[in-house]
Amino acid sequence: MESYIGLHPIDMVIVVVYMIGSLMLGLYCTRFVGSAEDFFIAGKALPFWAIGFSIVTSDIGATDFVAVAGAAYTHGVSAANFDWLGSMPAMVIAAFVFVPYFWRSGVFTIPEFLGRRYNAGVQFVNGLIWAVVLFFMLAIMQWLSADKLMHTILGWNTYMTLWITAIITGIYTFGGGLTAVVFTDVVQLIVMYVGGFGLLALSLYKVGGWTSLHEKILAMGPAYQNHFKMLLPHDTTGPFPWTGIVFGLGLVMAVAYMSGNQVIVQRTLGARSEWDAKAGMLFGGLLKFSIPLMVALPGLCAIVLIPTLGSANADRAVPEMIRLFMPAGLRGLMFAALFAAMMSHISASLNSTTTIFITDIIGQIRKWSGKGPLHEQSALRWGRYITAILIISTALLAEPIGNREQIYVFMQTILSMFQGPLLAILALGIMWPRATGHGGFWGLVSGLVCAFVLYHTPGLFFAQEPFLFVAWWSFVFALIVTVVVSLLTKPESEEKLRGLVWSSVVTDEDAQDALKERIAQ
Repeated sequence: MESYIGLHPIDMVIVVVYMIGSLMLGLYCTRFVGSAEDFFIAGKALPFWAIGFSIVTSDIGATDFVAVAGAAYTHGVSAANFDWLGSMPAMVIAAFVFVPYFWRSGVFTIPEFLGRRYNAGVQFVNGLIWAVVLFFMLAIMQWLSADKLMHTILGWNTYMTLWITAIITGIYTFGGGLTAVVFTDVVQLIVMYVGGFGLLALSLYKVGGWTSLHEKILAMGPAYQNHFKMLLPHDTTGPFPWTGIVFGLGLVMAVAYMSGNQVIVQRTLGARSEWDAKAGMLFGGLLKFSIPLMVALPGLCAIVLIPTLGSANADRAVPEMIRLFMPAGLRGLMFAALFAAMMSHISASLNSTTTIFITDIIGQIRKWSGKGPLHEQSALRWGRYITAILIISTALLAEPIGNREQIYVFMQTILSMFQGPLLAILALGIMWPRATGHGGFWGLVSGLVCAFVLYHTPGLFFAQEPFLFVAWWSFVFALIVTVVVSLLTKPESEEKLRGLVWSSVVTDEDAQDALKERIAQ
């Protein structure tokens, strides 16, 4: 029989004030939205500090508080590599290589760039992939937060919690677009830091400090001897061997995530200047440094404090620790932090998914059917319609999509199936003028097929969950296919490439004029 804990009145006050405050701030931002550009990229008016806060908040959902801690409970501190090795170096690369190009190009989405650089087929396939993946992520985040957090800790009805949070985030995202998302993110990150580090401090206090935690876990037997190693042996059966971390994560998934993920990049597309776009990404990388301490270390503490959970229930480590150990007041702050993480990630994914649907799916379908592009007010209206449809449909499908064990590994597996091919065509498209539309299309499609085959071939890798190796080898395969097909097909015309190759966009003033003309069309 599960036991729940009631909220102290002060906890309820903190949570209610936070929820109402977030809704009011989001609704206030609707006054700044009068066009599609305002809705999708905040009218290109975002300062660097807001971009940095928003990138971090959007990347850290309630899934991180729960799933990363669960991964640390099962596999140790190697799970923290997804925020250290898997974020900060990649964010520096994104800031100095990809972000300046994207900002100057004036695109709304990453698939839109790929469509301009390669062809409409690449844009549509990539946009469809991201739309489906983000749809799944939305559903997972909503179910995880409502079921494994609020139901586990408080016994609240899962469906009631799910619909309350969906309605609140849906309302301010529907009205304020990216502007509302970003400025609520600023407040939400502050709340997350207060609650998250409060849980970390309490957890370390309960286990007697870092030295005591280290000694107690190592004394639990051979199964825990690698729990304090950042890089695990190549032949480990867990999902985080060092070869996968360095090659699959560090060189592929991390760079693809920070440079090709619409949820992350969309904030920099809304920057008021190129400097703000780059500085925002770098500032986000600085803020990211402390995140693993907040989301992973409590999972290690749970090994000592709640040793009976087992790997099957590892994702319940943080909820159980909140329920058992946090006092009134601090518990309210932690709940507010979890709501902040959940609402930020949902609103960010919601806005980005809507942008992709309008720009890369509906836009391409209209083009192929002979219709012109949506004008400003129509795009704004359609953006709000799709926002409402997405939040309702993902809430309805949250349980069948999100009700599964080891949710963090599941999400990383989904990303690994396409991030390798995406990075291959993205990097070649910017760096290599000889890459052609046919090369990009077949590189993307064959890379997806390669990833699927690799993942479903038993015994190919030591790891039981080989998503890091799948990402690396599908990247290499897509890179080779893109190069070979490009060399076998007719080069793109100089006119098409004008302004769409990194060097020319950064240095050629004429290219900037061409891009302005293209954007205005």
